[in-house]
Amino acid sequence: MTAFPGKPALPKDATPAPPSTLFLFGASGDLTKRLVMPALYNLARDGALDPGFRIVGVDIVEHDEAGFRDYLTEAVSAIGKAAGATPDKATWDWLMERTGYIVGNFDDDTTYSHVGERIAANQNGGGAVFYLAVAPRFFGSIAEKLGHAGLLEETGEAFRRIVVEKPFGMDLPSAQALNARLLGAASEHQIFRIDHFLGKETVQNVMALRFGNGIFEPIWNRNFIDHVQITAAETVTVEKRGRFYDATGALRDMVPNHMFQLLAMIAMEPPNSFDADAIRTEKAKVIQAIRQLTPKEAAAASVRAQYAAGTINGESIKDYCREDDVDPNSQTETYVALRLEVENWRWSGVPFYIRTGKAMAVRKTEIMVQFKSAPHTLFRDTPTDTLQPNALVIRVQPDEGISLRLAAKVPGRAVRLAEVDMDFRYADYFKTEPSTGYETLIYDCLVGDATLFQRADNIEAGWAAVEPILEAWASVSDEIHLYRAGSSGPSAADDLIERDGFEWLRLDDGRPK
Repeated sequence: MTAFPGKPALPKDATPAPPSTLFLFGASGDLTKRLVMPALYNLARDGALDPGFRIVGVDIVEHDEAGFRDYLTEAVSAIGKAAGATPDKATWDWLMERTGYIVGNFDDDTTYSHVGERIAANQNGGGAVFYLAVAPRFFGSIAEKLGHAGLLEETGEAFRRIVVEKPFGMDLPSAQALNARLLGAASEHQIFRIDHFLGKETVQNVMALRFGNGIFEPIWNRNFIDHVQITAAETVTVEKRGRFYDATGALRDMVPNHMFQLLAMIAMEPPNSFDADAIRTEKAKVIQAIRQLTPKEAAAASVRAQYAAGTINGESIKDYCREDDVDPNSQTETYVALRLEVENWRWSGVPFYIRTGKAMAVRKTEIMVQFKSAPHTLFRDTPTDTLQPNALVIRVQPDEGISLRLAAKVPGRAVRLAEVDMDFRYADYFKTEPSTGYETLIYDCLVGDATLFQRADNIEAGWAAVEPILEAWASVSDEIHLYRAGSSGPSAADDLIERDGFEWLRLDDGRPK
């Protein structure tokens, strides 16, 4: 969601990022106007950008500098109007005064000469950040062109950083090839692989919940936890992204990045510090510990499905195969459910269930940690068999918060137990404003904090974990389940988790079926 309120979205005690120039490759694209520029506006409004900060758009689209600023102003104003808010004119003008534009082809050496001239012309000095808001096919070539032009060489406080959007490859070999090209042009500390999911406050709060509260860590292991569920449900369809999505699918689009990052935060060992590399090392260890499945195991531990016609919020939805730019005979999945295990001392034997899909009943991202049932000897004459075990539910979006499911006595003379929820909502305790999710990540990149960005080893470990699933699906390419748009997913996903005696949390109210 875009934020244009009058109050700051970030803490006032945040130190402004050092002087720098942000080069937006793909500056005329959807990502720039819809997410990056609104995030930069929020940072400017919050005082998180230095007066020496500059923006330079780089794209083949013909604009002069005034025209580019007009384009951004019109686009962002339209986004704000749709959200029922209006950008503060003084803040937006401050940002536009610092915005320029270069017309150039990404494959043309002359473009990079012009980029170098802009860096040299910035009398405020500082660093340069090259944000690649472009199609994935350009990631490696732009990085190499920057390197060949000497634009990635760092001296003193003149840092150089590359920001790369997902997807980070389409499988393990392509991810390895992309990392090789990036690392051939820049050092790992200069590469910021951005995943806007990790910019969400609740995602970051998972570590605060685990490591800032002494009551959780002693029971955060296989001795007390029965299983973990991670859900990312979307109500949106593929919309206008049919061409991209039909070549990608839900597994590639969501699991090696978004879903595995949530899994890593839940399962990681306590880092020895909050240094970026200490945290990223522990997260990488978790992904590397995901049990490698055989093709037969991968087929049994995964469900892929595609949405069929249905209704969402009163709107009729057509079959996925009838969407624009989608193959009428497509076998691409819009939903995936997985059963995984993390083979280490803490988690051995604890199943992790992952599900994500489009065109579902509700928009919801949440993590449930279900604990083992308590002995019910004391309550053997009461209907305790109907009680669900204790569960901690972390709601990432849209209603950010945490709830803990407990058993409590029902008032009355007879001893009867019922389930109750201790519920915490961020909005009840903290004054928060809507944001794009990019504010924290862009600020962290400008100050050089790589904590929320993925390292090459993390990316490759994620692809290695899903590679057997991709191979298993390729061998039975015509086997795909269907689910009605506006539903909770295919029945095969229910079968997957019920084989172990568990149930998915219901998407409507967060309780098992």
